[in-house]
Amino acid sequence: MKEIKAIVQPFILTRVVTALHKIEGLPGMTISEIKGFGRTRWKKEKEVSDEGVYEFVPKVKIEIVVHDELAETVVNTIQENAHTGNPGDGKIFVVNVEDVVKIRTNERGESAI
Repeated sequence: MKEIKAIVQPFILTRVVTALHKIEGLPGMTISEIKGFGRTRWKKEKEVSDEGVYEFVPKVKIEIVVHDELAETVVNTIQENAHTGNPGDGKIFVVNVEDVVKIRTNERGESAI
């Protein structure tokens, strides 16, 4: 099993999610509004703390856990639909998942996805 985490531009979310919905067998996804910074620092939102002023860029995080054979399709779909060619398009992370537990049924492993 793989967990795919994609950090993308907020304005591109609808296009990415629409494309992901077309993937047969996609078990679901989680979407979070986040903020952070990388090498690109435009459209800055300032946050003041005791340590100083930090500037963050609003982004959206998509998280999906899939069977191994579906991972490359999901990554390619996100890449194709989130790409604008401009700085700050985002990143995709693919991580191995050791186990999954479905809380309602106590199923474990791939059947719990």
